Amino acid sequence: MPVSPSKTVQAAQAGGAAGNRVSNEVQAAQDELVEEFSFFDNWMDRYQYLIDLGRRLPAMPAEELVDENKIKGCQSQVWFVAEQQDGRLNFRATSDAAIVSGLIAMLLRIYSGRRPQDILDTPPDFVAALELEQHLSPTRSNGLSSMLQAIRRFASQALQAAR
Repeated sequence: MPVSPSKTVQAAQAGGAAGNRVSNEVQAAQDELVEEFSFFDNWMDRYQYLIDLGRRLPAMPAEELVDENKIKGCQSQVWFVAEQQDGRLNFRATSDAAIVSGLIAMLLRIYSGRRPQDILDTPPDFVAALELEQHLSPTRSNGLSSMLQAIRRFASQALQAAR
Protein backbone atom coordinates (compact mmCIF):
# COMPACT_ATOMS: atom_id res chain seq x y z
CA MET A 1 0.00 0.00 0.00
CA PRO A 2 1.46 3.38 -0.96
CA VAL A 3 2.38 5.75 1.83
CA SER A 4 0.55 9.06 1.71
CA PRO A 5 2.74 12.04 0.83
CA SER A 6 2.22 13.56 4.26
CA LYS A 7 3.53 10.44 5.99
CA THR A 8 6.39 10.27 3.51
CA VAL A 9 7.38 13.87 4.22
CA GLN A 10 7.10 13.28 7.97
CA ALA A 11 9.34 10.21 7.74
CA ALA A 12 11.94 12.08 5.70
CA GLN A 13 11.88 15.02 8.11
CA ALA A 14 12.29 12.68 11.05
CA GLY A 15 15.34 11.20 9.35
CA GLY A 16 13.93 7.70 9.69
CA ALA A 17 13.67 5.68 12.84
CA ALA A 18 16.83 4.21 14.28
CA GLY A 19 17.54 0.93 12.52
CA ASN A 20 15.01 1.77 9.80
CA ARG A 21 17.18 3.17 7.04
CA VAL A 22 14.57 4.08 4.51
CA SER A 23 16.55 5.45 1.62
CA ASN A 24 16.64 9.11 2.60
CA GLU A 25 18.12 10.20 -0.74
CA VAL A 26 15.55 8.34 -2.84
CA GLN A 27 12.69 9.29 -0.54
CA ALA A 28 13.80 12.93 -0.38
CA ALA A 29 13.93 13.08 -4.18
CA GLN A 30 10.41 11.66 -4.36
CA ASP A 31 9.13 14.14 -1.77
CA GLU A 32 10.73 17.05 -3.61
CA LEU A 33 9.11 15.98 -6.88
CA VAL A 34 5.68 15.64 -5.27
CA GLU A 35 6.08 19.09 -3.74
CA GLU A 36 7.04 20.60 -7.12
CA PHE A 37 3.98 19.11 -8.80
CA SER A 38 1.74 20.47 -6.06
CA PHE A 39 2.41 23.98 -7.39
CA PHE A 40 0.42 23.20 -10.54
CA ASP A 41 -3.34 23.69 -10.39
CA ASN A 42 -4.31 21.26 -13.14
CA TRP A 43 -3.06 18.36 -15.17
CA MET A 44 -2.55 20.38 -18.36
CA ASP A 45 0.10 22.38 -16.49
CA ARG A 46 1.57 19.16 -15.08
CA TYR A 47 1.77 17.64 -18.56
CA GLN A 48 3.53 20.74 -19.82
CA TYR A 49 5.98 20.54 -16.92
CA LEU A 50 6.65 16.87 -17.77
CA ILE A 51 7.32 17.82 -21.38
CA ASP A 52 9.67 20.59 -20.24
CA LEU A 53 11.55 18.15 -17.99
CA GLY A 54 11.91 15.76 -20.90
CA ARG A 55 13.33 18.47 -23.16
CA ARG A 56 16.17 18.95 -20.67
CA LEU A 57 17.33 15.33 -20.90
CA PRO A 58 20.87 15.10 -22.23
CA ALA A 59 21.14 13.36 -25.59
CA MET A 60 22.30 9.76 -25.50
CA PRO A 61 25.16 8.69 -27.75
CA ALA A 62 23.98 7.02 -30.96
CA GLU A 63 25.85 3.82 -30.08
CA GLU A 64 23.57 3.39 -27.02
CA LEU A 65 20.37 3.67 -29.06
CA VAL A 66 20.35 -0.06 -29.78
CA ASP A 67 17.78 -2.81 -29.24
CA GLU A 68 19.62 -4.29 -26.26
CA ASN A 69 19.08 -1.00 -24.37
CA LYS A 70 15.38 -0.73 -25.21
CA ILE A 71 12.82 -1.14 -22.45
CA LYS A 72 10.23 -3.77 -23.28
CA GLY A 73 6.62 -2.90 -22.45
CA CYS A 74 6.75 0.71 -23.61
CA GLN A 75 4.67 1.73 -26.59
CA SER A 76 7.15 4.53 -27.28
CA GLN A 77 10.76 3.76 -27.90
CA VAL A 78 12.72 4.02 -24.65
CA TRP A 79 16.43 3.37 -24.30
CA PHE A 80 17.82 2.92 -20.80
CA VAL A 81 21.45 2.39 -19.74
CA ALA A 82 22.74 1.75 -16.23
CA GLU A 83 26.31 1.97 -14.99
CA GLN A 84 27.67 1.40 -11.53
CA GLN A 85 30.32 3.69 -10.14
CA ASP A 86 31.53 3.97 -6.56
CA GLY A 87 28.66 1.81 -5.31
CA ARG A 88 25.98 3.91 -6.99
CA LEU A 89 23.90 3.39 -10.11
CA ASN A 90 23.91 6.06 -12.77
CA PHE A 91 21.25 5.98 -15.44
CA ARG A 92 20.98 7.49 -18.88
CA ALA A 93 17.78 7.26 -20.86
CA THR A 94 15.81 8.82 -23.66
CA SER A 95 12.58 8.36 -25.58
CA ASP A 96 11.05 9.39 -28.87
CA ALA A 97 7.92 10.67 -27.07
CA ALA A 98 7.65 13.99 -25.22
CA ILE A 99 5.65 12.96 -22.13
CA VAL A 100 7.59 9.70 -21.79
CA SER A 101 10.81 11.73 -21.90
CA GLY A 102 9.42 13.74 -18.99
CA LEU A 103 8.67 10.56 -17.06
CA ILE A 104 12.25 9.45 -17.74
CA ALA A 105 13.56 12.77 -16.42
CA MET A 106 11.57 12.23 -13.21
CA LEU A 107 12.91 8.69 -12.81
CA LEU A 108 16.50 9.76 -13.42
CA ARG A 109 16.14 12.52 -10.87
CA ILE A 110 14.84 10.09 -8.26
CA TYR A 111 17.04 7.07 -8.94
CA SER A 112 20.25 8.05 -10.74
CA GLY A 113 23.27 8.35 -8.49
CA ARG A 114 21.68 6.23 -5.76
CA ARG A 115 22.84 3.06 -4.05
CA PRO A 116 21.23 -0.13 -5.40
CA GLN A 117 19.98 -1.18 -1.95
CA ASP A 118 18.36 2.22 -1.42
CA ILE A 119 16.54 1.89 -4.74
CA LEU A 120 15.23 -1.53 -3.76
CA ASP A 121 14.31 -0.47 -0.21
CA THR A 122 12.24 2.55 -1.25
CA PRO A 123 8.86 2.00 -2.89
CA PRO A 124 7.93 4.39 -5.71
CA ASP A 125 5.37 6.26 -3.63
CA PHE A 126 5.54 9.28 -5.95
CA VAL A 127 3.46 7.39 -8.56
CA ALA A 128 0.43 7.28 -6.25
CA ALA A 129 1.14 10.68 -4.67
CA LEU A 130 1.12 12.34 -8.10
CA GLU A 131 -1.85 10.22 -9.24
CA LEU A 132 0.11 9.30 -12.34
CA GLU A 133 -1.79 6.09 -13.02
CA GLN A 134 -5.09 8.02 -13.09
CA HIS A 135 -3.76 10.73 -15.42
CA LEU A 136 -1.52 8.82 -17.81
CA SER A 137 -2.88 6.81 -20.70
CA PRO A 138 -2.82 3.05 -20.09
CA THR A 139 0.12 2.66 -22.47
CA ARG A 140 2.15 5.40 -20.74
CA SER A 141 1.28 3.93 -17.35
CA ASN A 142 2.49 0.51 -18.55
CA GLY A 143 5.66 2.14 -19.85
CA LEU A 144 6.27 3.85 -16.51
CA SER A 145 5.81 0.52 -14.76
CA SER A 146 8.24 -1.14 -17.19
CA MET A 147 10.84 1.56 -16.57
CA LEU A 148 10.45 1.22 -12.79
CA GLN A 149 10.85 -2.57 -13.11
CA ALA A 150 14.00 -2.06 -15.20
CA ILE A 151 15.48 0.27 -12.57
CA ARG A 152 14.78 -2.28 -9.85
CA ARG A 153 16.23 -5.06 -12.04
CA PHE A 154 19.42 -3.02 -12.59
CA ALA A 155 19.67 -2.42 -8.83
CA SER A 156 19.13 -6.10 -8.05
CA GLN A 157 21.75 -7.15 -10.61
CA ALA A 158 24.22 -4.64 -9.18
CA LEU A 159 23.75 -6.07 -5.68
CA GLN A 160 24.15 -9.64 -6.91
CA ALA A 161 27.34 -8.71 -8.79
CA ALA A 162 28.74 -7.11 -5.63
CA ARG A 163 28.35 -10.33 -3.64
